[in-house]
Amino acid sequence: MTTLTRRDVATPLGPLTLVASDGALRGAYFADHRRRPELDALEAPAADDALDRAQAAFAAYFSGEAADVPVDAVAPGTDFQREVWEALREIPAGETRTYAQVAARIGRPTATRAVAAAIGRNPLTVAVPCHRVVGADGSLTGYAGGIERKRWLLAHERG
Repeated sequence: MTTLTRRDVATPLGPLTLVASDGALRGAYFADHRRRPELDALEAPAADDALDRAQAAFAAYFSGEAADVPVDAVAPGTDFQREVWEALREIPAGETRTYAQVAARIGRPTATRAVAAAIGRNPLTVAVPCHRVVGADGSLTGYAGGIERKRWLLAHERG
């Protein structure tokens, strides 16, 4: 059985809960994040190398020292979801893509709705930058952490 550990860290957007297992980050969730797994029963460990590395990576991102949050991550999901999430990591900081562009990127141009569903289940907010995906008309749509956070993240990345 996999042991999950957690740590709550402060960010400019409110507390962020980091979850790790087997030496890698497994989840990053804002307090009011939709589709947030049941994490309240997890104990905050005294020390965890994966959480230390993730906390440092998020701190560098939020301070403006890093354009992305490079972390070792093991996101639980289907093969399709992981393929979508990997495509999101290819979107440069400060840029956006539409759901259709992400679908085309993974070679499934007619799977826009499935791509949107996979993005909505992204367990690694900010580290897997689902905030960089916008509607076909460029509008800020769906973000499990809230549209205001999405707006802030995009503005932060654009400097």
